[in-house]
Amino acid sequence: MLPSLFISHGSPMLALNPTPAHQFLRELGKTLAPKAVVVVSAHWESLALKVSNTAWPETIHDFGGFPQALFECQYPAPGEPELAERLAALLGAQSVERGLDHGAWVPLSLMFPKADIPVVSVSLPIRWSNQALAELGSKLATLRDEGILVIGSGSLTHNLYETMPMGSTMPDWVGEFADWVDSKLASNDRDALLDWQDAPEARRNHPTPEHFQPLLVAMGAGGDAKQLHHSVEHGVLAMDVYAFA
Repeated sequence: MLPSLFISHGSPMLALNPTPAHQFLRELGKTLAPKAVVVVSAHWESLALKVSNTAWPETIHDFGGFPQALFECQYPAPGEPELAERLAALLGAQSVERGLDHGAWVPLSLMFPKADIPVVSVSLPIRWSNQALAELGSKLATLRDEGILVIGSGSLTHNLYETMPMGSTMPDWVGEFADWVDSKLASNDRDALLDWQDAPEARRNHPTPEHFQPLLVAMGAGGDAKQLHHSVEHGVLAMDVYAFA
């Protein structure tokens, strides 16, 4: 059975810059052989829950101010409309056309560079409670028995107002929050994680919640957590990856 994953996707430049997180995702993909991927990205926010039924999702460059080489990146993985329609029925979600935003295609382009594994996107219903997001994950858990990889793509910490140059030392307030999350995941204290906004420095690390919420979905879709990777980019972007087996 495949685990569910939480992946910190950081800056879109993760696709091009050979950082430790970039290199880790390249190696991680070599250990996995899913039949399909279902991804919940922080960059597809919605009110009602939606599922993408697109047969050939476009690569969405939903960012600005980056080098032209990044805008030339394409990730032509197929969708899987049949799986999408089944998910829409299972989740009571709207079935819509949607491409792959950078929260989906950037990490997937590193993990599965051949772009030959079908990808179905599920939106992030940002006004849902933390408990409801975890329950969304639990509804996706059965996919793991079918060889389908469930990914929540966000960022363990995500304060873009305080980003620093690459190579900067991680501030204490970032480490304090990251350590708190890791300790609660290691001890399987899901009640604490469902109240993560009460964690030390939570608001400073997440001025808005959408980059943490995919972790709750991944957590709900799996079992015990294991930290697979930790690094920090731009001082304040913790690039942690967790597997929920």
